[in-house]
Amino acid sequence: MIVVDVETTGLNPEKNSILSVGALDFDKPLSQFYGECRIREGALVSPEALKWNGFTLEQIVDNKKRTLNGLLFDFMKWAEGCADLTLAGENPNFDRDFLNYSFAKYSYDFRIGRRTVDLHSLCYAHHLMRGLTPPLTNRNSQVSGDMTLEYVGLPKEPMPHNALTGAKMEAEAFSRLIYGKILLLEFKNYFVPDYLR
Repeated sequence: MIVVDVETTGLNPEKNSILSVGALDFDKPLSQFYGECRIREGALVSPEALKWNGFTLEQIVDNKKRTLNGLLFDFMKWAEGCADLTLAGENPNFDRDFLNYSFAKYSYDFRIGRRTVDLHSLCYAHHLMRGLTPPLTNRNSQVSGDMTLEYVGLPKEPMPHNALTGAKMEAEAFSRLIYGKILLLEFKNYFVPDYLR
């Protein structure tokens, strides 16, 4: 599977634009991808999204940055080396929908499959496996991305969010939940909790 995180100008793939893509091949974790681009022509910008990802209006319209079309091409070239393109992440449907909409917009014959693997489900299931009730608010799961990271012994994701940092932290959380072990050496100082071993 490939763990992917995208940063965007908002929540709607049709109205907003990808600004950066971070990815990691879970089977070969040193195979990583990161790229940024300027905003897609005609896309809308949410100030809340820029607060989340730290990009400024000046950065996202910078003509020196490559186009989204170019970023997608580079991502596809990187993905050719991945044996399993199943998308994984904290909210992989969001990332998949932005990527697939963008691939179609530029007429690329490349799509991410509809089946995904999400951290929320794994963390929720691990709570149940341990006989714990996952945290609820109004009878709905409140297992967030940061809560999952803390559950597996990692710090919260730094703000503003960076796509590659997000992909790495999510991949590390997957490894700890699935295998009970560290995936990336940069997280070796964060010990795997005993309940995951």
